[in-house]
Amino acid sequence: MFVVIFGRLSCPFCVRAKQLAEQLEQAGNIEGYRYVDMPSEGVSKDDIAKTAGKPIHTVPQVFVDEQHVGGFTEFDQFVRDHQLLSTSSTA
Repeated sequence: MFVVIFGRLSCPFCVRAKQLAEQLEQAGNIEGYRYVDMPSEGVSKDDIAKTAGKPIHTVPQVFVDEQHVGGFTEFDQFVRDHQLLSTSSTA
């Protein structure tokens, strides 16, 4: 399982999504992750919308094995639903 997170470094939910992916990687529950800083890599919400197949209004946007999961809340729920960590990071 590989996770890709599109976000901005100034976004607190993006930081939380990245931390959750790091926890998953450290626990050995994913093969790895890539964090894409949208401004520095020239990626727009429209670019992500093309891949996700629907309009994107917020960041982060998380993909697991190329499947769009959603934002941080949906990613956290995905981790819970698949029991990938004993506890997830929703605070």
